[in-house]
Amino acid sequence: MSRRLERLTLDNLDDLPVSCRSCVFWELDPVRRQRAERVAGAAAEKEAWVSRVLLEWGSCGRVAYVDDVPAGYVLFAPPGYFPGADSFATAPVSEDAVLLATAMVYPEFSGAGLGRVLMQAVVKDLVKRGGIRALEAIGDTRAPSAGRAPAFGGCVLPADYLLAVGFKTHRPHPRFPRMRLDLRTVLTWRDEVEGALEKLLGVVRPVRRPVPVQHPVPAPGRRALRDGTTDRVLTGGAPAQGCRVRNASRSSPSRSTPVWASWSGSR
Repeated sequence: MSRRLERLTLDNLDDLPVSCRSCVFWELDPVRRQRAERVAGAAAEKEAWVSRVLLEWGSCGRVAYVDDVPAGYVLFAPPGYFPGADSFATAPVSEDAVLLATAMVYPEFSGAGLGRVLMQAVVKDLVKRGGIRALEAIGDTRAPSAGRAPAFGGCVLPADYLLAVGFKTHRPHPRFPRMRLDLRTVLTWRDEVEGALEKLLGVVRPVRRPVPVQHPVPAPGRRALRDGTTDRVLTGGAPAQGCRVRNASRSSPSRSTPVWASWSGSR
């Protein structure tokens, strides 16, 4: 069973459930939402909303697939793109946070850990963007939840699910508390894990020792002679007729220099 995540775009918006493609609970304020639902224009409003956020802010969601079959999705953006959130008693969302509006795992794929995978994808996206300190969400203390995963058909995330994936209550409320996940805590945890891995790899990984460089040593008994403008190397015996032996007093190497490195000739 293969799983993959794709960015939410206009091309895969149809992979969301029909009820979600026409739901503008978060995207419109209550007055505009009622007007759109009355004229059956909610689906068009949803598509226009996704298009605007993609142009102005970038990807605002992820869609999960299991064996190329849509299995769930998550929706998030800066709070200014979700005027529907202002109707909650615990609004507004903090200025330094992005709002996690909703997430859903389809019933046939519940219990497989997709809810946590979707949340990890959101956090990773926000960390890469930079300049975002937290992720906030409105939780529902009475929402049905199956295995602590977002229930099918609910616009507001279960508070139990948010607590399970690391959120903490930021502003309490008996029904709709505002929850917060501090990204600095996530970064600190990641740095600690990476540091521990480096230490572990340092213990397990063998130490590489430098390999000494081996230089060629000339064969014994070879002498470098100069005949006019050319050099010749002779092996043993007397110098060839017409050749001069180099003045040993001028070319004698120092003690700190290897003997073979002082010869002017080459093998």
